[in-house]
Amino acid sequence: MPNSIPVIQSIAPLAAETDAWLVDIWGVMHNGVRPFPEAGEACARFRENGGRVLLLSNSPRPASGVQTQLDQIGVRQDAYDTILSSGDATRELIRAYSGSGVYHLGPDRDLPIFAGIDVARVGAAAEEGARAIICTGLFDDTRETPADYMEMMKGFVALELPMICANPDIRVERGGQVIFCAGALAEAYAELGGDVSLAGKPFRPIYEMAFERLSELRGKDVARSRMLAIGDGVKTDIAGAIGVGVRAVYVASRVHMGDEEALEPAVLDAMFPEKNARPVAAMAELAW
Repeated sequence: MPNSIPVIQSIAPLAAETDAWLVDIWGVMHNGVRPFPEAGEACARFRENGGRVLLLSNSPRPASGVQTQLDQIGVRQDAYDTILSSGDATRELIRAYSGSGVYHLGPDRDLPIFAGIDVARVGAAAEEGARAIICTGLFDDTRETPADYMEMMKGFVALELPMICANPDIRVERGGQVIFCAGALAEAYAELGGDVSLAGKPFRPIYEMAFERLSELRGKDVARSRMLAIGDGVKTDIAGAIGVGVRAVYVASRVHMGDEEALEPAVLDAMFPEKNARPVAAMAELAW
C-alpha cells in the first residue's frame, strides 16, 4: 500500500512551490448556489503573491457564460485571472460539422456553445439530417436521470450518430442535491455502442489549451512541475491533471463521499488505490 495521502488544512505551503493553479469551479469555488469564501480568499492570496489562477471547468458553457454565472453566485472576481471551460474546448469539435445539421441534447441555457459556428440545430430523426449529437446535459437535471434517455439513445445508436459530450462530469452537487451531468449520458451512450468524443477534463485537449493560456498570462512557459491542479472530481480533475504531469490536490465532495464519511486515510486510500494516480494532498475545503 502506498503512503497515505496527507490531509492538510492550508494550501499555503504548496502555494509557495507553484506559479500557477488550475482550479475546478463547481465543488471548489461554489456549490452551484453559493460561493465558498475560503476558496476565493485562498485564490486571491495566491494571486497577490504573484501566482496565476486559471479556473478550469467542465461546464458546457463558453467562458463568458461561466463568468456570468460566477458573478450571479457571488464568486469574487479577484480570485482568478481567466476561465477555460469544456464548452470552449468542445466548440473545436463542433466546428468539424460546419455546414451540417446537429441535434442538441441539453437545456436551452447551453445554446451559447453554438454561437458563431455554422451548424443548424435539427431534429434527430433520420429524415431531419442530423450528423451528430451535441450533448450538453439533461433537459431537466432537477428530476431526470440517464434512465429517462435510454430509448432516445438507442435510436441514436441505430442511426450511427456520433455524440460530442460538452461536459464529461458524471454528477455534481447543486445546493445540497447531487444531479446528473452530460457525462452520465455519454457514459450510457458508449455502453450502448455509441461513438463518443470528449474534450473537457480529464482529456488532453482542454489541458493543452490551459497550458497555452497560462503561458500567455505569464509571458513565458510555465513548467508543469510549478503548476497545481485543485479539484473535487476523482476521475476528471485529479486523474486529468496527473495524466498530463501536473500535481493535484483533492477537495472533499459529496459527489464521491457520503454525508457522514470522514476525510481520513482509509477513505482516501479506497478512492485512490493506484500509486501513480494519487493526489499530493487532500482538503476538506480549499483554504489558505
